[in-house]
Amino acid sequence: MQHLMSPLDLSVEELDKLLTLANDIEKNPRKYAHACEGKKLATCFYEPSTRTRLSFEAAMLNLGGSVLGFSSADSSSAAKGESVSDTIRVISCYADICAMRHPKEGAPLVASEKSTIPVINAGDGGHQHPTQTLTDLLTIRSLKGRLHNLNIGLCGDLKFGRTVHSLIHALIRYPNIKFTLISPEELRVPSYIREDVLHKNNVPFCEVERLEDAMADLDILYMTRVQKERFFNEDDYVRMKDFYILNKKKMSLAKEDMIVMHPLPRVNEISVEVDDDPRAAYFQQAQYGVYVRMALILTLLEVEVC
Repeated sequence: MQHLMSPLDLSVEELDKLLTLANDIEKNPRKYAHACEGKKLATCFYEPSTRTRLSFEAAMLNLGGSVLGFSSADSSSAAKGESVSDTIRVISCYADICAMRHPKEGAPLVASEKSTIPVINAGDGGHQHPTQTLTDLLTIRSLKGRLHNLNIGLCGDLKFGRTVHSLIHALIRYPNIKFTLISPEELRVPSYIREDVLHKNNVPFCEVERLEDAMADLDILYMTRVQKERFFNEDDYVRMKDFYILNKKKMSLAKEDMIVMHPLPRVNEISVEVDDDPRAAYFQQAQYGVYVRMALILTLLEVEVC
């Protein structure tokens, strides 16, 4: 039985197979419409989510399966003090696979150690968000045709953003990847990412403060929001949240085939005037999230569709 706690749980070969399956699902949805009939997905979400939870639910329903679960800790027995370990043991009696989001780092891993069904980490604190990373990789591969020879700009909250950290970890396994890290001093990528991941693996990167200074060289611009819930001081949040706003003027500096990505939700870091630009890929990205989660469910349940 296999779980997914980190994008690195999958080898590059396994990842390629998963993304190819997701692309086949995109092209041939009817072929997979009954693949998980009789199977149940439990969504155990201890903190709020819209896209991740609903995309997991849509993925399982698209496969012909069914869904049960809860959307906040308040509506589960966690409110009574039940441990994650006990919860997953009970959920294992009801469902065939579980997607878990939790504010505490490592909680899905603890669950996986006690579970008798596959567990997918749907986000644990500021740590990992592997299915978002799989979504990002599928988006890049589908729209750019490759996962190598890319200059990827990561912009905004690079300190607390788990999507950024996961994406860096995943992409350094591909050749000729360069990162342009665009953030204010206060929200720079953590030193352990800089030293233990980028420097250690000889991955070229540069750090800049002005978005305008980076635009011309990028193949991909990955925007992130400044997450209020990750700040301890509200004054710091208010000061930083409008630091970078992508608009038409900044987009005019970019390559014609650059793509703009965002894990969503967007606050105001991307102006709505950018939505009509053909390079804006963030809503496509959300759709790719359903395909990749469908592929992941099939893979972890070991369901093969001929």
